[in-house]
Amino acid sequence: RRVFFETYGCQMNVNDTEIAWSILQKNGYVKASSCTEADVILLVTCSIREKAEQTIWNRLKQLASLKSKRTKSQVPLKIGILGCMAERLKEEILEKEKLVDVLAGPDSYRDLPRLLTVAEAGQKAVNVLLSLDETYADVMPVQVNSETKSAFISVMRGCNNMCSYCIVPFTRGRERSRPISSIAQEIRMLSDQGVKEVTLLGQNVNSYCDTSEVSFHMKEPTHLSHGFSTIYRNKIGGLRFADLLDRVSRIDSEMRIRFTSPHPKDFPDEVLQLIQERANICKQIHLPAQSGSTVVLKAMRRGYTREAYLELVSHIRRIIPGVSLSSDFIAGFCEETEDDHLQTISLLRQVRYNVGYLFAYSMRKKTHSYHRLQDSVPAIVKQRRLEELITVFREEAAKLNSELIGTEQLVLVEGTSKRSKMELCGRSDGNVKVIFPNVEVPHDWSSGMLAPVKSGDYITVQITSASSQSLKGTPICHTTLNGSAKVIPKQLQAVSSGQ
Repeated sequence: RRVFFETYGCQMNVNDTEIAWSILQKNGYVKASSCTEADVILLVTCSIREKAEQTIWNRLKQLASLKSKRTKSQVPLKIGILGCMAERLKEEILEKEKLVDVLAGPDSYRDLPRLLTVAEAGQKAVNVLLSLDETYADVMPVQVNSETKSAFISVMRGCNNMCSYCIVPFTRGRERSRPISSIAQEIRMLSDQGVKEVTLLGQNVNSYCDTSEVSFHMKEPTHLSHGFSTIYRNKIGGLRFADLLDRVSRIDSEMRIRFTSPHPKDFPDEVLQLIQERANICKQIHLPAQSGSTVVLKAMRRGYTREAYLELVSHIRRIIPGVSLSSDFIAGFCEETEDDHLQTISLLRQVRYNVGYLFAYSMRKKTHSYHRLQDSVPAIVKQRRLEELITVFREEAAKLNSELIGTEQLVLVEGTSKRSKMELCGRSDGNVKVIFPNVEVPHDWSSGMLAPVKSGDYITVQITSASSQSLKGTPICHTTLNGSAKVIPKQLQAVSSGQ
């Protein structure tokens, strides 16, 4: 059987696709190069917003045509919905879309071979049970795109935070962490394959707590960021996120380490100091604010005030000079006033983020806000507020990026630019896209010998121009992560953007 994956939504879904593909590959499935060649089409879905789900509904209508065109001499096409949407809308999918043959939730990918066998017999196959312990620790994901030099690694699944707007605890279940030994094994494997960057993934990645090794069951409680709280019982014992970062950053000093998505409450000093000390842990932190209004933050059940968030930002910038910050914001949350909105705008101006993810609020069934709050902000007002947030974010990001003009940035090359084959693109340590000419450059700082630039190379690039979305520059030479670490941080500190 030939299988084709289509992946929608977050980076966790990219990793879920790799897990599902690994399981199916071991059961004799082969990868189809397109949906028209496939016997099985699996959509890995997202439920975080209504728009994400509507994309899937629209895609299913397109696939219905493809399914109806199969001749009797061909193997019947089977279509499956995987991930969060399967978990959240199982009844509606089965009733509304008769063409869907398989539904598999985020914790049931091991069951995919059986589900597909059931579907081949002409029956609907469903498994959307959530697990308290499934982490797929023993499944080595297989990258769908073997050409890329970056990889996503799931280190934990689920979330305990229960923010009032969020569907994740209901589609992915409670938090459970994958053993460090399993994560380290996967990273060593990726290093051997030439991967140069890994992103540690989790819905609340920095609340990681591995209790699989009995000898490390200490009774030390979780240390939250100052001024932050949780609605769940404090965790006791286990190996924490700082232990994970320490372990994985030692495996390959030439491999970049990133992580997402964290919660601001889980940034104790030992994590921040480790990020500052290790050259291969990127000096970039995702710090989801969601709102700049304390009133709205309370309604969101985020566990902090505006003041506590700003204090954390200042603390991070003191420990990690030149750190790049990114964030999430929701426009038009339940009962958000115009003053609340203006406070979010002022937070954007005060903090200044390099990267931002901004969306209009979309109420989800099952969430706390669905049961307890009123989605009172009209759609037209949500859209206007979102556009205003985006404008301010871009203004501040453009200013931040322009401060990097004249500096030299370490860039991990991703490949050819989408706009021109004459240009290459990559990412800086701060996770900002950098575009530069596709030309041969010296082997190192002192060499006169030129060498072509390819995906996975580290290149020193001098920045010549900037926008809110990207940097442009001139490639100087090939380098290594460790070699550049001795030179570039000094320049980054010089342009550090404090408050």
